[in-house]
Amino acid sequence: MRLEIPVVLVGLSVAFAPVCAAQKLELRGKLLLTRGVSNLEGAGGGALTPWALITGNGTDRGIGATAHYDYVTVNDYGLTSYGAAVGLYDRFEVSYSRMALDTRDVGAALGLGEGYEFAQDVWGVKMRVAGDAVYGQDTWLPQIAVGAEYKKSNRDGLVQALGADESEGVDVYVSATKLILAESLLANATLRYTGAHQIGLLGYSDEASLQPEFSLGYMLSRRLIVGGEYRFKPDDLAFAKEDDFLDLFGAYAVNDTLTLTAGYVDLGEIATFEDQRGLYLSAQVGF
Repeated sequence: MRLEIPVVLVGLSVAFAPVCAAQKLELRGKLLLTRGVSNLEGAGGGALTPWALITGNGTDRGIGATAHYDYVTVNDYGLTSYGAAVGLYDRFEVSYSRMALDTRDVGAALGLGEGYEFAQDVWGVKMRVAGDAVYGQDTWLPQIAVGAEYKKSNRDGLVQALGADESEGVDVYVSATKLILAESLLANATLRYTGAHQIGLLGYSDEASLQPEFSLGYMLSRRLIVGGEYRFKPDDLAFAKEDDFLDLFGAYAVNDTLTLTAGYVDLGEIATFEDQRGLYLSAQVGF
């Protein structure tokens, strides 16, 4: 699967230009935490899965942007992710993330060399198509968004030698997020169509499938949310089993610019090495 992301972005920018000119621009206005944090692939949402929320502090009368740095350390691997995203009028989001998997000592055991790194670039787009998570409190309808992520590995030949059909591919997803302010609850469900091996770091299969992802959070205060996520994943890699991902997290809005997140992650088996559990840390700045 391939997607001409730059063409899509140019087209959407043209579509939004009249709106930008016609409205007075506002750069802030959202409630704390309602932009989400930045997930590993760069989209606004939880640590592991995108939500229907649009990144940035801009309301439907403005724009916002975020930048993030994520670090995951588990038994045998390290993972970093950094990038930025822009939200337009609480309707449309564009994101970019660079992900890198450090194989540490495992790289030597796999015959790749100690500290060998798999990396990928992730370009994402997301659009809110229905509902409003904040102002839709008197209706059952959640906020709903559709999105796509184009991912390209930096190890073209190697990931194909390991069993991938392609070193690049596209995930398409739909997310539904319901925020119940009276109960301090946030619930999200995402359905992703993907053929990615290890979320794209080990390439793509030509045989894509639908995979659900879930998030549930409880707001202990207007600044602090705790919760968990579960992400189902394909298991199509020939040489190794691929497990689902899960996490338990806490995100704290220091102010309307800085959000810090920490949590426990269980990534299961990665490239024949089991029980990859450890710590997730993230910092996001935005306006």
